[in-house]
Amino acid sequence: MSRHVFDRRDFLRSVGCGVAVFAFGGCAGGLARKGGVRRPNIVLIMSDDMGFSDIGCYGGEIDTPNLDGLAANGLRFTQFYNTARCCPTRGSLMSGLYQHQAGVGHMMGDYGREGYRGDLNDKCVTIAEVLKMAGYGTYMAGKWHLTPHTRPGTPQYNWPRQRGFDRFFGTIHGAGSFFDPNSLTLDNKLIVPGEDFYYTDAISDYACRFVKEHEGDDPFFLYVSYTAAHWPMHARPEDIAKYKGKYKGGWDALRKERHERLKEMGLVDPRWELTPRDKGVPAWEDEKMKEWNERRMEVYAAMVDSMDQGIGRIVKSLEDKGQLEDTLIFFLQDNGGCAEESGSRGPEKPDPSRPVELKPMGPDELQLNMRPKVTRDGRPVRTGMGVMPGATDTYIAYGRGWANASNTPFRLYKHWVHEGGISTPLIVHWPGRVRAKGELRGQPGHLIDIMATSVDVAGANYPVEYKGNEIIPMQGRSLVPVFDNKPIRRDEGLFWEHEGNRAVRKGDWKLVSRYPGKWELYNMKADRTEMNDLFEERPEIAKELVEMYNDWAGRSFVVPWGELTRKKKKKKKK
Repeated sequence: MSRHVFDRRDFLRSVGCGVAVFAFGGCAGGLARKGGVRRPNIVLIMSDDMGFSDIGCYGGEIDTPNLDGLAANGLRFTQFYNTARCCPTRGSLMSGLYQHQAGVGHMMGDYGREGYRGDLNDKCVTIAEVLKMAGYGTYMAGKWHLTPHTRPGTPQYNWPRQRGFDRFFGTIHGAGSFFDPNSLTLDNKLIVPGEDFYYTDAISDYACRFVKEHEGDDPFFLYVSYTAAHWPMHARPEDIAKYKGKYKGGWDALRKERHERLKEMGLVDPRWELTPRDKGVPAWEDEKMKEWNERRMEVYAAMVDSMDQGIGRIVKSLEDKGQLEDTLIFFLQDNGGCAEESGSRGPEKPDPSRPVELKPMGPDELQLNMRPKVTRDGRPVRTGMGVMPGATDTYIAYGRGWANASNTPFRLYKHWVHEGGISTPLIVHWPGRVRAKGELRGQPGHLIDIMATSVDVAGANYPVEYKGNEIIPMQGRSLVPVFDNKPIRRDEGLFWEHEGNRAVRKGDWKLVSRYPGKWELYNMKADRTEMNDLFEERPEIAKELVEMYNDWAGRSFVVPWGELTRKKKKKKKK
């Protein structure tokens, strides 16, 4: 797909009047039918560590013409949720369960409790396993992050090929260099990157390859799991150059600009206050390292831009096969913007005044470090304040100030379950079924709904038992009625827990707590930016939601965070 197929002004005009000016070409392919109904291909695309307002069709200034085009020719959900963190989101997304039920209540560490084993369990099935049983081809390109076993010689029972995927290219681990990622894998074999390697491009290229090489009349499921825009800030020079000077106004001005666009697009209610700048972030006018901070955001934008280019190529591969019409595409994000300062604190390391000689890595040497110590050609990988990010010999995050802007207009970040941590764009594009173009959908939804939707549109059967193991029932609801702007009943509510941060939402009401703080209560219809706590004013609603949360936690293997971490500390001391 062309890099400039869709102008942002055209997008604003199209969604404002309800008529899309952008349309993808391609005729319907001859996909196999089940029960007389055409079954779509399903392409599930997820980005990493991005905020609610980063992409163009959700108020951002970053150039994302291909995602904007999918949105203009499909739907945008305004109240869709993830789990606030990378591998818990992946556990929930792949299984259709809450992450604790899938064994991934925290990260990849084993806490010795059923919901916190840090390894996808055998009480769940993946979307790939379910669709494979329904005759789908199953492919994955990108980040897996659902098992602690990432090194040579470790068990592979939870690698993608063993969890339902016919083919896999990507990383088993959760983060690493974009030029030399650790745990880079093709099917079940760890590999080294080739010349001119950039991970985002490689993910896109393999996704296109899987589309092109899929044979037969049966449809396919393709999971594209980008690591953009997770730290480190790595991008190609030509993409970085495009954003030079774009962020001279700083994060305060950027938040205001994005908020205005969000209101103009109808994605946020004008009644909702823009949250104050995070207390840990200085006013831009007081920021002492403006040039460095500008560069951090320039590289971040370039990473998102590169991902969008790749998504355009994936869409083009579907067009070339005449199957775009009958392909259901989802795009979403794994958590809110990331305030972690990985590699971005303290003085430059290694100390530039003390040059060190490092041995270059061998041509067949596997990269086993999340943060490489040395580049392939023998240069030290640098961290610290003032190190200009982008190149392979740097390892820098974009930081709290820009994460605050990424999550406009919401509170907090990745890790927390206030809206800034769990709100994600969801773009749905399916020309053969979704007739609405450029419309918004305000019905609340969650990652658990992607499995239910996939099972629904594929005419698949979700198993009661799989490989001799009893399977926990799906927790979500099919979003298909929402495609036609119909409501879906969810009287049981939606739930979150991560590192003791807790929340439950039922209808317009959300109860939320930032660990180890007290419960807060907000009306999402009137105050989705969570500025006016109604816990004391509406005790009857608070009481109902507290009871709902406790019931859910009890049946979903959730353990109070303090109890869980105390036990792990005692275990380490022994």
